[in-house]
Amino acid sequence: MTDAPKGVTLFTGVKVFSATKQKERETLGETITAWLAEQGNSICIVDKVVSQSSDNAYHCLSITLFYQRL
Repeated sequence: MTDAPKGVTLFTGVKVFSATKQKERETLGETITAWLAEQGNSICIVDKVVSQSSDNAYHCLSITLFYQRL
């Protein structure tokens, strides 16, 4: 995200989606799409972060959405 002038809010909410199981990772996009549809026109996504971490047994995919409530 870029730095905003003092007193300017870049986002008013954060939603984190994460999945460790293969089936959950495969449907993460649909989960996010459904959540966005539930929000209707009440939010505007201002930034996102996609991260992946893993160890010997698990692989975690996280998608974090930063939004402004309209």
